[in-house]
Amino acid sequence: MARRKKAVDPTLPVLPEGLIEQLAAGVKTPADFQQVYRAFQKMLTEKVLQAELTHHLGYPEGEGRTPEGNARNGTTPKRITTDTGTLDLAIPRDRHSTFAPQFVPKGVRRLPGFDETVLALYARGLTTRELQGYLEERYQVPVSPDLISTVTSEVMEEVTAWQRRPLDPVYIAVVFDALRVKIRGEGVVQNKAVYLALGVLPDGTKEVLGLWIAQTEGAAFWHRVFSELQSRGVQDILVAMIDGLAGLPEALHTVFPQTTIHQCVVHLVRQSLQFVGWKERKLVAADLRQIYTAPSEAAAQAALAHVRATWGGRFPQIAPIWERAWDRLTPSLLYPLDARRVLYTTNAIESLNSYLRKPLRTRGHFPNDEAATKLLYLVLRTIGKKWQQRPAREWQRAVPHLQLLFGDRFPLAV
Repeated sequence: MARRKKAVDPTLPVLPEGLIEQLAAGVKTPADFQQVYRAFQKMLTEKVLQAELTHHLGYPEGEGRTPEGNARNGTTPKRITTDTGTLDLAIPRDRHSTFAPQFVPKGVRRLPGFDETVLALYARGLTTRELQGYLEERYQVPVSPDLISTVTSEVMEEVTAWQRRPLDPVYIAVVFDALRVKIRGEGVVQNKAVYLALGVLPDGTKEVLGLWIAQTEGAAFWHRVFSELQSRGVQDILVAMIDGLAGLPEALHTVFPQTTIHQCVVHLVRQSLQFVGWKERKLVAADLRQIYTAPSEAAAQAALAHVRATWGGRFPQIAPIWERAWDRLTPSLLYPLDARRVLYTTNAIESLNSYLRKPLRTRGHFPNDEAATKLLYLVLRTIGKKWQQRPAREWQRAVPHLQLLFGDRFPLAV
């Protein structure tokens, strides 16, 4: 059976026959490959710049001048940093100094690939000193801390645009939580709260709606977050998942009065087990599980009564924890168990927080709010690309039930 020919990528240009053979003739080691590749990159870049100058002047090389008397005027040496190293280029110029190259713009010493490398490593938690050492070893050129700071600071414009971007009018669910980050302020390192809102769209994909930094976590600041989301276009949130912060439900309902609030059962279980010794934890956790997996509210009430009768004598603090959160727990009991699993926990944002904590561990603390915002945003940008590629499958199972429960309020997926 004949072998199938490999499909050719139509987006790639067709190179002249014999060119690759000539380039590969002297390549025997990875170092040889790098030298040939860099030489090819340099020649191609300079050819593109010459073509730009030809277009600017309006006549090919070797012919007359423009009516205004403008003409080619040699070249200027310039060293640029790319994602593969440094290139020493000969930048063409004209007599009237009106030529402004677009491929390697004036004043630019770094091509986009280099900046993306810096940002990717910065998002993975490398400190400025570690980045400096890596870049100097990789590119064999001095890299100052100011250069790294300049590259990362340019992200702030992107952060500002991201934080102000319009949002969808309706979200199936939004998870609200806060993360603690050490940030220096007024000469003292403080544990500040980073507020996060993670939204779920009808197709199951997730997106972080924004991040905000404040001194502490409180319902008053959450109210500001809700109001900002509303001003950016959010008209309705079907389900809000919270961790039980006092005053948060009331603050949310002042902005989104129709939203159903779900208490995170993971937080309830954690609060309950902190009063239990290691020997009894599995037994108590198994009895608590009967509450939030009960087929109905009456069965959940019976399971809570069992917990009170069985463990109330030794651990009297457990039952009141669930009783106080009962009004925010019972809405999830209306759903089948498959749908319930994604609507009674904040696991999605707990997973997000674990991603954010990895680079935070290497930092110790940040000098200011802006430095913390830059790093957190770069991590979120990386995670967002993965979310777009892999929509959450568990949400797909929950969608039909939510459509029945919320009716016209449920947004139609595009």
